[in-house]
Amino acid sequence: MNTENCPLVSVIMGSTSDLPIMEKALEFLDSMGVKFEVNALSAHRTPAEVESFAANAQNRGIKVIIAGAGMAAALPGVIAANTVVPVIGVPIKGTFDGLDALLSMIQMPPGIPVATVAVNGALNAAILALQILAVDNRALMQKMAAYKQGLKTKIVKANEALSKLDYNNMV
Repeated sequence: MNTENCPLVSVIMGSTSDLPIMEKALEFLDSMGVKFEVNALSAHRTPAEVESFAANAQNRGIKVIIAGAGMAAALPGVIAANTVVPVIGVPIKGTFDGLDALLSMIQMPPGIPVATVAVNGALNAAILALQILAVDNRALMQKMAAYKQGLKTKIVKANEALSKLDYNNMV
């Protein structure tokens, strides 16, 4: 199988209404030059399709799955139950400010882990996916190091700007 054009990361969401949140992951993956795919699958409305997707992910070359879901938030867990590929859950804010989705993802039974980021934390999910991929990919490791250095540089510049504020009682 020619894996050159195969996605390494699969981004799944329970509904296309989750796209505004999940786009942060798509944008990051794209900016880092990582091949990915994106689909909407519902653990409740398309359960057979979810199980088939998860069962076949590894054979298709998928290395990491990012699954966003709100409300009942079963999608990441159902995927994790049907694959050995690492699953990163993104709880999406819905009812109860996303707490229900968060708790659904972090309380998985033994043997069915879902690495879970903050509510609406799709960007962190993509960063974690790249860190997983970078373990044995030197080029991605260098991209991640540069990204992290860029975060540091932003804070240094922000502090420089703050130091130029002019208040009478600022020391």
